[in-house]
Amino acid sequence: MRSLAKWHIWLGWLVGVPIVIWLATGLLMVARPIDEVRGEHLRRESPPVALVLPGSNLAAPEAKLAEMRVQMQGDRPVAILTGLDGSVRRVDFASGAALPPLDAAAAQALVSREITGGDAVERVTLFPADRTPFDFRRPLAVWQVALADGTNVYVGRDTGAIEAVRTRWWRAFDLAWGLHIMDLSEREDTSHPVLILFAALSLTGALIGCVLMFRRRKTRPAGKPL
Repeated sequence: MRSLAKWHIWLGWLVGVPIVIWLATGLLMVARPIDEVRGEHLRRESPPVALVLPGSNLAAPEAKLAEMRVQMQGDRPVAILTGLDGSVRRVDFASGAALPPLDAAAAQALVSREITGGDAVERVTLFPADRTPFDFRRPLAVWQVALADGTNVYVGRDTGAIEAVRTRWWRAFDLAWGLHIMDLSEREDTSHPVLILFAALSLTGALIGCVLMFRRRKTRPAGKPL
């Protein structure tokens, strides 16, 4: 027991400093909301302005676009258009012709082509934008392509692109992250009273422990039992 106590003291000295640093920096990082740290609260609100490109039929004023992305899908360039109302559609970039939303077969074929092991599909399920799975958490209509190894691949119905890949390890990491920041409901809030309180208590306990490391152990009289 005395040997264990000595090892405990030396290990305390070894890990005590980094523990205090981790807790102190952690408390500093959760003390304020991340949006406030990034200065988002300093931005003045302004009404959304439509994206307009002179001479473009895709980004004409009447289209009321918020964003336009152009990417290669297969062998052709495709424009993914997001409206000011949040709607999403895709068109052929060269001709401007509207492209249909992806069906289950097209989503499965895309995953088989672009994801390793994507041909081992167990099921394909469509989720509307207002009821997406918890491991996706974005307001976008998607096909969930579930693979045999437990991976979920999310393909945008209206974007025609792979929007997210969620492995089993990702879901375990997401759960651990929720526990780490003490927010299991949304797993987004890194600054809330419960987390700040426990971070402060943990830092206080670690500092007290470091102070106690300096306490001299009293020498026990010879022959006196422990």
